[in-house]
Amino acid sequence: MIVEAVKRSMMGIALGGIFTFIALTVVMFTGADATVVQIWIYMLCSLIIGIYFGLASFIFEDNGWSYLKKTVIHFFLSIAVFFTITLFIADWIPFSVAAISVSFVVFIFVYAVFWMGYYLYYKKVEAELNASLKKKNGITK
Repeated sequence: MIVEAVKRSMMGIALGGIFTFIALTVVMFTGADATVVQIWIYMLCSLIIGIYFGLASFIFEDNGWSYLKKTVIHFFLSIAVFFTITLFIADWIPFSVAAISVSFVVFIFVYAVFWMGYYLYYKKVEAELNASLKKKNGITK
């Protein structure tokens, strides 16, 4: 379990590093000025968000919960972590009703796209496994 948590955390750190690199590339090409402290805080926040999403995948492990319960818990934890970091620590989202509302809608849209992608992927895997089992057992439709 600890080894798996470390692996998932490292994957999250890697993805956080990739997003930080993309953000730094945008900063570099737009000519924006950023202090080392600001870049350090932003990178730390990216890594924390990456670690969270890496570890949050444990919610979807087989623990006796329904998929709906797992999704709801993951969604609300993700909202809490993401907005705590982006609003209060990194200041990536301005503290205004309009900015928070737009960010919330974008977050829900991105979450829904990822959820649908995983759902469709695992439905395809399920269908392939069932077809393979039917073929192995000689069952035909």
